Amino acid sequence: MSTVQGAGVVVTGAGGGIGAALARRFAAEGARVVVNDLDPGRTKAVADEIGGIPVPGDASAVVEEARDALGGAVDVWCANAGLASPGDAFADEEVWAAAWDVNVMAHVRAARALLPDWLERGTGRFVSTVSAAGLLTMVGAAPYSVSKHGAYAFAEWLSLTYRHRGLKVHAICPQGVRTDMLTAAGSAGELVLAPTAIEPEDVADALFDAIDTDRFLVLPHPEVAGYYRARATDPERWLGNMNHIQRKWEGAGA
Repeated sequence: MSTVQGAGVVVTGAGGGIGAALARRFAAEGARVVVNDLDPGRTKAVADEIGGIPVPGDASAVVEEARDALGGAVDVWCANAGLASPGDAFADEEVWAAAWDVNVMAHVRAARALLPDWLERGTGRFVSTVSAAGLLTMVGAAPYSVSKHGAYAFAEWLSLTYRHRGLKVHAICPQGVRTDMLTAAGSAGELVLAPTAIEPEDVADALFDAIDTDRFLVLPHPEVAGYYRARATDPERWLGNMNHIQRKWEGAGA
């Protein structure tokens, strides 16, 4: 894909799962890829596999190091690092704060550091790994659902604010993906997400299709569009259906 060939790409949370799949795909398409993850070993393993550059560390604080590693410019930033954060309204304050910090504020901090250069050059691409939970919700995971709504809202705001100045934004909103995060979702994930779970590579395919057609919303599970439409047009029915799933989950011994 000529759009990303030779581009300087950073993928956060790329030590496995969706992040590793994105890093592999960008590298296969000819991009120069910085692999970022909190785990230095996993970071190096993926970077070695794809001929990328390992930059381990907190996704909120690696923009300058990644930029230097790419020779001075980042063309594509994939804000992929995330926390599953299960729990209800009574989850500890620390759980809520961590979900907000990783799932939202890491994106905000990256954008702050990247936007001045992108707006000056009139080009840049911000990819936000959100989740279908950011469009809908997820039973048993209030901090995750709320923070993913925030991640989607920020990506949407970036797009509407800067698209006329050359910024491309993509919000990836899959349902279940066969990763460690699906495992971390526990019984709720088994009930809601596992039956239609896809591979991380399918998510990468969906992103590249969106890049090719210049689409903001990336739906690796196309049926999510219908759920999103139902939520907007008939919220009472949608909430009733979701409550039915909640009760089913509770009845299964959640």
